[in-house]
Amino acid sequence: MPGELHVIGLAAGHQIERLAAQVAEFRPRYVSCAALVSSDRFAPARVLPPEELVAQDDVDLVLVATVGGAGIRPTLAALGAGKLVALANKEVLVVAGAVVTRVAEEHGGVLLPVDSEHSAIWQCLVGEDRPDRWTKRSCPLALWERARVRGIVLTASGGAFRDRDPAALDDVTPAEALKHPNWQMGPKVTVDCATLMNKGFEVIEAHWLFGLPDDRIDVVMHRESVVHSLVEFVDGSVKAQLGPPDMRLPIQYALTYPQRRPAAWPRLDLVHHGRLTFQALDEGRYPCFQLAREAARQGGTFPGVLSGADEAAVERFIRGEIRFTDIPRLVEGALAAHRGIAVPTLDELLAAEREGRDRCSAGQPRSSAASASRSR
Repeated sequence: MPGELHVIGLAAGHQIERLAAQVAEFRPRYVSCAALVSSDRFAPARVLPPEELVAQDDVDLVLVATVGGAGIRPTLAALGAGKLVALANKEVLVVAGAVVTRVAEEHGGVLLPVDSEHSAIWQCLVGEDRPDRWTKRSCPLALWERARVRGIVLTASGGAFRDRDPAALDDVTPAEALKHPNWQMGPKVTVDCATLMNKGFEVIEAHWLFGLPDDRIDVVMHRESVVHSLVEFVDGSVKAQLGPPDMRLPIQYALTYPQRRPAAWPRLDLVHHGRLTFQALDEGRYPCFQLAREAARQGGTFPGVLSGADEAAVERFIRGEIRFTDIPRLVEGALAAHRGIAVPTLDELLAAEREGRDRCSAGQPRSSAASASRSR
């Protein structure tokens, strides 16, 4: 791939030294950094706010790989400028899926999923409608009805504590939670895998990416993380995308689509794996997943509160301020206190995300176990 992709702009939050090293290596024209003190640090790159950087005329594709609500406005700016957006940020669609897909539709932007599960579904649907390329619509997979998709199945590894007794999770440490059995990822996503909040987020993402109602999106336990997701068609045929648990593959697929490029990473060896297993998800083990399903059913501003609350609770757990089992309790409390708005504006969605974060940033969680079964 060297020479095929040209880095036009780079953006970061507070990791100034890493950003400076990347600027020196790739020589981008534009740079954005939340913690930037002096623009001279990245000269001769032009310093821009992230929303301006992604909308520049010489930018074709934007990779959004932030964590949390920080990715929402840059994603909207890129889609509003008609760009291809390779989306690796779950919270963008969780918080603001209705607004994001509407802006893309109105301005000709295209969402390309980077999550391994959603990339798998994308790859399974290639050729089902138009064999040459995806139509330029709000997302590449909005053709599910013409493709005659009955439903999709997301796979879940179960995270770091899938074999632990749920009654013995009070004293697990952040270091233990960050040891995912299969994947190498950032701290927040890895903890979300342990609580299975990430799979709840992915169900919400799938709804917006593929246009499917929630009751056509299932989750199964698949410990090996080899089958990344499946698509079932109305005739009973099922397609699955397989590969090693390595994020480089879905990232490259999004960046180089519609081409497939050779890669040097290890190939999938089915003989080595020997057996691939699937089982029903025990939702009782994962109260965060139940809360995400409930927030999705409530809709409106509830998923935004869910996202912000989870972000704050996970940060507190990683800092050692709360227990692992306090995460769902804090999130549940934030959802229970929220007065929802059914058809919110973007500002109201962002306010809901801030509300969830603020409610979980301090204070003690309730002592009772989280439950998503009550009605609000």
